[in-house]
Parts: sequence; C-alpha cells; structure tokens
Amino acid sequence: MIWKQRMTPKHHSERSDWRAQEMLLLQQVIQNLGKDGGAHHTALKIMLQLMSEFFGLNQGRIVLQHTDDENASIRYAYGMSPEQIARGVYAPGEGITGTVLRHSHMIAADNVRTDPLFLGRTVRLADLPAEQTMFLALPVAAYNRTFGVLACLRTRYSPRPLNDDLSLLKILSVLIGQLLYIQESSEAYRRKLQTQNQKLRQTLQSHSRRYGIIGSSAPLLNAVSELERVAHSNANVLLLGENGTGKEMFARTLHTAGRRVGQPFIKVRCTDRQDTDLAREIFGCGDTPGLLEQADGGTIFFDEIAALPPDQQTRLLQVLQENTVCRTDSSTTRNTNVRIITATTRDLADEVENGWFDADLYYRLYVVPIRLPALRERRSDIPELAAYFMHRINRETGKNLNLTAEAVEQLQHYSWPGNVYELERFLTKLTVQSKGNLADEHAVWQLLKQQPANPAPAPALHTTDKPRAVGFAIQGNQPRPYLQADSHSPEKIEQTLAYCRGNKTQAAQMLGLSTRQLYYRLEKMKQNTAKNGAE
Repeated sequence: MIWKQRMTPKHHSERSDWRAQEMLLLQQVIQNLGKDGGAHHTALKIMLQLMSEFFGLNQGRIVLQHTDDENASIRYAYGMSPEQIARGVYAPGEGITGTVLRHSHMIAADNVRTDPLFLGRTVRLADLPAEQTMFLALPVAAYNRTFGVLACLRTRYSPRPLNDDLSLLKILSVLIGQLLYIQESSEAYRRKLQTQNQKLRQTLQSHSRRYGIIGSSAPLLNAVSELERVAHSNANVLLLGENGTGKEMFARTLHTAGRRVGQPFIKVRCTDRQDTDLAREIFGCGDTPGLLEQADGGTIFFDEIAALPPDQQTRLLQVLQENTVCRTDSSTTRNTNVRIITATTRDLADEVENGWFDADLYYRLYVVPIRLPALRERRSDIPELAAYFMHRINRETGKNLNLTAEAVEQLQHYSWPGNVYELERFLTKLTVQSKGNLADEHAVWQLLKQQPANPAPAPALHTTDKPRAVGFAIQGNQPRPYLQADSHSPEKIEQTLAYCRGNKTQAAQMLGLSTRQLYYRLEKMKQNTAKNGAE
C-alpha cells in the first residue's frame, strides 16, 4: 500500500501555493484527455496519482456502477494492490460507498476507526497511519445520472484546510461525471450506428440475394444501394466497370426492380457488328421495327456504348431528346417510351475529348453513374462466390468437388483481371479436370499458373454524381487536324472495310484513325467519285 504525506509548500499559509498545485493537477489531467481513444483511462489514473502526491489524498479510487446489475466496483485506483481493488465491490446502500451511490450525496467520515458505515473492505485498519484518518466519498454524476463514487483517505489534521480538499474533490467529481457522460453518450451513439449499419447491410444483402447478386463486401453493397435508389425512376443509368464485373446482371436488376418489370428488356451489344446491320437492328428499317420500338414501355440496355458508331450516336441522341425514333430509311418519327441503360469499360470523357464520342450524348447518358467494383476490390466476396459457382457447376456436371479453405484463400490472392466471369470459368475448368472430390491449394495454384496472360487491369474509372467536364486537345478555334484524304488510298480503305466486313469502328482502328476521321475520308471519297463522274 502506498501512503504519501501531502507536499506542503514552504509558505503553506498562502493559499496561492495550494491553488498552483490544483491548477497543475487539472492541467495534467486535461492534457491527457482522449489519449486512449475517448476512454480517458490515462487522464483518470494521473488524477488519482496527483491527488496523492500533491495533497495526500491517498488510496484514491473511482467506483463505477455495473452495466449488468446494480452493484458497483473499483474501476480506477492509485496506491492499492490488485487484491484490494478486487475486494472493492459494493451493493447500493452498502457502507459509505454504497450509501453515496444510492443517495448521490457526499459523505465525509471523520474517523474510519469509529464510523459504523466504514467497512474496511479494501484496506485493513492496522495498515492505516496512527493518526486519525478520514474517508471522503463524493458522487460522480452528470445530468441526473449517477455513474459512481470518487473516494479517498485523508489524515484528519493536515496543513491544508479540509474545505479546500473537499472543493477540489467536488471539481474532480464533476469533471469525471462529465467525461463519463460524454463517453457513455458516444458509445451509445456508436452502438446505434453499428446497429443501423448492420440492419442496412442485412437489408442490402437480402436485396442483393433477391436479385441474384452474390456478395456482401462494402464496394458491392454500395453499388446495390445506388441501384435501389434509382430502380423505380426513369433516369438514364450508366454502368461503369471492367469486363466481367456483372454489368448485364445489374442492368437486368434495374429493370426487374423498377416499374417497368413485366415489360420488354432488350440488350444491344454495340461491338463486333457491321455498322449498317447494327443501325437497322436498333432503329428499324422498312416495315421492320427496331429494338428501340420493340422495347417500348420497357428497358433497352446498350452494352459497350462507347463503340456505337457516330451516326448512330446522333440518332440515339434524338431518341433521348425527343422520345421519338426514325427508322434508317425513313424520316417518319414514331413515339417511344423506353428506359435507356448503358454500360462501358472505357472512360467516356476521354472518348469525347478524342473525338470518338458525341459530347451531347455523353451528358445525356451520364445522369446516374454506378461503378461496379472489380473482383480484386472485393476479395472478401470470393469465398461466397466460389461456393455459389461450385454448387451450380457440380449440379451441371454431376460431380461433387469441394474446395479446401487453403484453396479458397489461394483464389483470394489472385488478381482476376477477368473478374467474376473469369472466376466462374476457372472453377468450371477446375471441376472438369479434377479427378477426386477435393481440390486443395496446390491444385488451384497449378491451374492458376496456366491462366492466359492478361493485360494489367485498367485503372478504376472515377465516378462522380456529375459528368466530368470535357475539352479537346486542340486549343483555340483550330479545326481538328484530320489527315489528308489521300493519306490512305481509296483502295486501302476499301480493302480494310471489306476485311472488317463493313465495321467502320474496327476499320478505323486498323487504319490508325478515329471513327470520325474515317467517316470524313469516306465522305471525301464519295464527293471525289461524284465529281469525277460529272466530268
């Protein structure tokens, strides 16, 4: 047991010396507030230590009520052994401490040896100094809430007035009460937020499961939350993400979760198609309605919208602006009521700046962007995805292959450039090639090494609520510097178009041109042919 005499100033008759020590104690306490992440353990321990060293208020302890019953026990102490602290448990109304706790008023026991309320539970009377010893106990409370008791031992006759000690203890008990109130309020708020977040997470998980979206990682649930927010609106949605991240699934989910469920959902893939065939398919030709008309009342999904040829971008812009559609061989407009969802792996703002995508169409489409995370950004979902795929693959193949925990961990360490689609193909291949019923990390690793080399994953597309302002590389009022029309011979252009089966986007890439530049050259060639014919 530590028992210290108070540090008496040289001129202890002057209260200013005691006040200086009080200020020093408070300064040390305040400087150490919050050092334990809001729990204030260090500050309270320093408080009890300096009470003893500066003022001889020994065996200071802070007794706090339990959260699960009415009892209270010593939480902080100075000058007491662990055994003494362990014995410091009090019921309401038991001894001096229990009485202060029940009635929330101060008790100053003048002599612990004769006071009937003093229990002597934590300290034996034989261990106390021979001189008369007091026990001071004050309630620790704030806003009509009693948290516990601040108590200490004090020699009855000392150079510092008793009232000064009591005044200091009152200040400290109020400070402790405020700290505990703030701490309790913060913890209650934190628990409330945790509960709300857990409920939200469970809600989103249940929704994602309902839509067939597998996973519970924060990046995925953020995307599901955005989907939920706009599903019942008619706003245009732009899905951004790498290949294999599930853009078509999200597009279908937007349709089935919205008001247009039960109406047509039509997908248009904008790549690997001849421009003229794609235009007829989308906008219609002759007596044949296009996909936009067929999707009337429902949803149309343009996959890889960045690959849509320029002339068709203009036509699609008209649909968005006027809610009408013209077939490719007609000027007659037809009303259409369709929700447009688009997806791309590219940065459309860069496409606009390079002259490959219409700026007006870009701003029309970039109403609600939803970024789908790459699989490497939600590795915690891989075990759940693997279990889902293995169950389905086993059912389809008639096998019963299971993955060891180490094998699943091996899957989590791989980067998966092809994302969820690549994971599914990999597990299918693993199942087909496996001879037994268990695949370990060695089997997974051997097959991963055979994965075809993939380019480094593209940088994550930056998604904001508003489209990025786009400009052009050419400054001032200079026109875009097209190459001269004869930089590629007409024969070369025609040969390339024939090789690409009329796909102007693919032909432009092979010629090292933008699609707009190729259209410009084709127009020049057409004009030259007409001119030569006239001559």
